[in-house]
Amino acid sequence: MGRWGITLPLTGVPVLDHRALVAELADLGYTDVWSAETAGTDAFTPLALAAQWSDSVRLGTAIAPVYTRGPATLAMTAATLAEVSGGRFVLGIGSSSPVIVQRWNSVPFTEPFKRTRDTLRFLKAALAGEKVTEEYETFSVRGFKLERKPEHRVPIMLAALRPGMLRLAGREADGAITNWLGADDVAKVRAEMGGGELAARIFVCPTEDADAARALGRMLISTYLTVPAYAAFHDWLGRGEALRPMHEAWAAGDRRGAGALIPDEVVDALIVHGSVDECRARVAKYASNGVDTPVIALLPTGADQLDLVRALAPGA
Repeated sequence: MGRWGITLPLTGVPVLDHRALVAELADLGYTDVWSAETAGTDAFTPLALAAQWSDSVRLGTAIAPVYTRGPATLAMTAATLAEVSGGRFVLGIGSSSPVIVQRWNSVPFTEPFKRTRDTLRFLKAALAGEKVTEEYETFSVRGFKLERKPEHRVPIMLAALRPGMLRLAGREADGAITNWLGADDVAKVRAEMGGGELAARIFVCPTEDADAARALGRMLISTYLTVPAYAAFHDWLGRGEALRPMHEAWAAGDRRGAGALIPDEVVDALIVHGSVDECRARVAKYASNGVDTPVIALLPTGADQLDLVRALAPGA
């Protein structure tokens, strides 16, 4: 295997209780720790801690929204993570969603493609140590220069689902971060990118209770894939008709009924479940189909999550 990542912190596990696990990750075969940012921990603090608990794993945000921090603050935070990790940090940025940006952070969610593109261009200049005075389409910066330029180049990757953002990621960034796709979808996503690294967050539920795994999967799918960007992503991937009953029920206010209308084959494509060995093999399929960095997002099963991370390691 090449790269093999894990999403931390784990659901329900206190941040500081990850120390022993993070120290073991490299020996287990993990190469990467990636964070997330919705309504739990922020994207950066767990990685700053992980940087002190492991001296070898790569650390990445998947993703930091481009709206919820000012451009200069985002650059300073990235530079600090690069410093405390000794150059092992990858900055993953993206538009996030209207709920997170507008409803929870009271920031207008307008022109997400342009805002992400402009933030990428600003960050490339700022993290290279340039003094930035620029009128971008979605914001302007006047006279900003980092006082602590990173000693090592900070790679920047974009959250990308559809062709426009995937092409931007391949053309101007260091790669793309995607999620909510099946292993058989990878080739279509990869083809749009051209060059660059492709990372994918893969939802893994290691249980042989298929009914329980699918029930959890349906809840998550109905929550995420009704977000417009994800709905459009799966239309593009060819699941529009399969997911139409779910969307119609959701739009009518029937949240519970919406999940029940998701076909088993869609759940099974998007949620990796089964024995630990079966799950590891399915994650490896994403890599063989063109994902450079598969990143496991472990779903709760009732088993000890720290032990499951160890069991899902590529060398286990």
